[in-house]
Amino acid sequence: MRNDLPALIIIDMQEAMANPAAGQRNNPDAAERIARLLGAWRAADAPVIHVRHISRTPGSLFWPGQPGVQFQEALAPLPHEHVVEKNVPDAFIRSGLERWLHARGIERLVLVGVSTNNSVEGSARSAGNLGFDTTVVADACFAFAGTDYAGQARSADEVHAMALANLDGEYATVSDSASVLHCLFDAT
Repeated sequence: MRNDLPALIIIDMQEAMANPAAGQRNNPDAAERIARLLGAWRAADAPVIHVRHISRTPGSLFWPGQPGVQFQEALAPLPHEHVVEKNVPDAFIRSGLERWLHARGIERLVLVGVSTNNSVEGSARSAGNLGFDTTVVADACFAFAGTDYAGQARSADEVHAMALANLDGEYATVSDSASVLHCLFDAT
């Protein structure tokens, strides 16, 4: 594994996210973009980390033993790739992720996955606060429609865009998959 390249962190790309019960989402091609990034990381022998959410709420699509907990087949980890399990949105909380990265001298991170305004945003905020050089790939993440604090319905695109705006320049750099791939191949 080449620790001089950024680690690709794939957040919560589990079967539950493909379930219509999860809600109306944006970026329908996000999984294909994540798969393309994953293929490039594997070809470059760069570090890959898969984050899996395990809920503590009975009845959740992410409750242990439910089919929704499994990784989506096209994005499933290889035996040598690191898997992190989390119980809260932030992949750094009580998971050992920070320690794992530091032990390998990894300082640059590329985050993809779901949902932009929850687990991706929470993890990117921690990564930035912990001093990691963090990139969030906007077109390889997605969000779900929701209602804001004032009771206004917001589309998945609006939720996604606001989460990216919260991160860009403060905790992370927001980029797109083509640019990230270009930078990765320039470094190899």
